Amino acid sequence: MLPKVRAPETRRMITLEVRRNTRPTPGFATVTLGGPELEHLEPMGFDQAVRLFFPREGQDGLRMPTLSNEAWMAQVLLLPKSRRPWVRNYTIRRTRPELGEIDIEFALHDTGPASTWARDARPGDPAGIFDMGVSYLPPAGAEWQLLAGDESAVPAILAILEHAPASLVADVFLEVASGEDVRTDITAPDGVRVHWLARDGADVRPGTPALEAVRESSPREGRSYTWVAGESGLATGVRRHLVRDRGVPKADIAFYGYWRHGRSSPG
Repeated sequence: MLPKVRAPETRRMITLEVRRNTRPTPGFATVTLGGPELEHLEPMGFDQAVRLFFPREGQDGLRMPTLSNEAWMAQVLLLPKSRRPWVRNYTIRRTRPELGEIDIEFALHDTGPASTWARDARPGDPAGIFDMGVSYLPPAGAEWQLLAGDESAVPAILAILEHAPASLVADVFLEVASGEDVRTDITAPDGVRVHWLARDGADVRPGTPALEAVRESSPREGRSYTWVAGESGLATGVRRHLVRDRGVPKADIAFYGYWRHGRSSPG
């Protein structure tokens, strides 16, 4: 699934360092990155995504690409593994330009290089980003919105809600691994209904509770815009349901499979 995005006018590789590492809930880590090069980032709000670069275990530093066009990936792949960084896609949870800081929030899993790095990241550790833009692009004619995701999309959806206009009307479905990861302090407009869904050890495929909740929900009146992301089955399942069962035009649905159960984890 190739996302439709609005990219910033200019992009460049930005080298930063870890400033703080906190736990908003047991299953999530918020890594704060900062540095003078952050002045080159164009804050766009909503689900602004970046390529996150971080060292592999055993590396004594971070080797960032020197190219700021699409050739950067080939440059990384040509490096031997002893010098090649890990690269993953993440959403900027919050920006604080006045402090030269951004927060990136990680859903933690038992395995995976990003989860391991996020657990262990300490102040002074190197990291880098490359701006990818935003994919949350609601049309002007949308009267209400449907936002859904598993834990890998929770940071993006929470960022969308924090940047949303006060007039937003939406139904939001957020699935997490544990009830301990349910947030009670989120910021959202008054017209937004947030539904938290916790698997709590249930033997179900991640994304299934959110998909079922969307299927069982009652749509509001008027034209809608849907943004759904997370496990591939959740993203495609929601789209299929909306198109086949509710007659929603495909153009009014943005769906992104961040990961696939059984083949990889979001961390």
